[in-house]
Amino acid sequence: MLSFDESSIIPEELKLALRQMGFEKPTDVQSQAIPAALEGKDLLVSSQTGSGKTVAFLLPLVTQLIKNKDLMGLIVVPTRELAMQVRDVLLDLTENSRTITGVVLVGGVPMNGQLHKLQRGPKVIIATPGRLLDHVRRRTVNLKKVSFCILDEADRMFDMGFINQLKEILAQLPAQRQNMLFSATFPPAIKKLAQEVLKNPVEISMQKVQAAPVEIEQSVLEVTHASKNDEILKTLNATEGSALIFARTQARADRLARYLNSYGVKVALIHGGRTQGQRNRSLSDFRSGASRVLVATDIASRGIDVPHVAYVVNYDLPQCPEDYIHRIGRTGRAGQKGQALSFITPEDKKAWAWITGKGSSEGLNLAPRRQKGRPSSGRPSFSSGGKRKPNNRPKRNDNRRSATQSTRY
Repeated sequence: MLSFDESSIIPEELKLALRQMGFEKPTDVQSQAIPAALEGKDLLVSSQTGSGKTVAFLLPLVTQLIKNKDLMGLIVVPTRELAMQVRDVLLDLTENSRTITGVVLVGGVPMNGQLHKLQRGPKVIIATPGRLLDHVRRRTVNLKKVSFCILDEADRMFDMGFINQLKEILAQLPAQRQNMLFSATFPPAIKKLAQEVLKNPVEISMQKVQAAPVEIEQSVLEVTHASKNDEILKTLNATEGSALIFARTQARADRLARYLNSYGVKVALIHGGRTQGQRNRSLSDFRSGASRVLVATDIASRGIDVPHVAYVVNYDLPQCPEDYIHRIGRTGRAGQKGQALSFITPEDKKAWAWITGKGSSEGLNLAPRRQKGRPSSGRPSFSSGGKRKPNNRPKRNDNRRSATQSTRY
């Protein structure tokens, strides 16, 4: 499929919505996945982050729901943020198809609002495994009506320990249904799950996850644990544009956010220990530019699509090459240029060698620029095209306040 308009199966209101969303031609994964899905085939898809896979599964799903109003779709995702992103794309796609209603079932928000929406009979359920099972066990949702089951970021759900919950959910579904499984990697448990769930699937494999997007300029900075905070301030002070900074744990993310906030940096914060309202507010502030910096754990490495991220900083290294790719894939979106910087301590060198493929054949084929210390003018590789800021530390803000405030979704 070279264009959406050439398809006689896609309804005109969806073609109009795609044009309103700025989609003129399908991406590689969309051009392969959409026609196969529209034919009713099961899909097993491996695709790089930022490749357009959300539209790849939503467009065929909504097309079928428009044609048959008795059908129902289920989309299971690993995180609340990814659920909200899928919801947003669904809302845009159904702008001209008001009969397609949906509900988001995620933890961290009251059940009452979800119960009210479920009573209206939504055509699409977007859910994280834990909250979906809560509803199943309370008998507030009936999965026997599901005709389409989509598992997005299946490998991430496995990493987060959801594999048994997924199996319990799948056991509730009718035998006759169309399935689509999207996963960046295929560990043994996911391969086994795919064999159990999918029936003669069409396998689509795009660019390997080990290939870093060419739009992203990667570099490293050798630091010590004690110098990380100073270096992150220097990096922010020497550059312009929004920054997504990854920390290893919730506690480290909290401390880093407080530190940056104390020096007047407008910081938003996302990790699994925050309420859904806090996470929504943080993401909203970051998207709108109210907060220049988003500090996050790996919960933000997948499922957060913010087009204007100028650069990603690995304050702490990720656990594996795939997580590295998903982290840096938050910048350089939609063909734009992006920057990725990784802090490397002496203790990190073995892990970095593995990530870059120098310590294992499973690593990444990378040759990032390496430098020790920092030029006096700051880090020029992160310039966003505007005038560089002076390389001096901002004054500490004595009137500290939380980087984010709670809001209700």
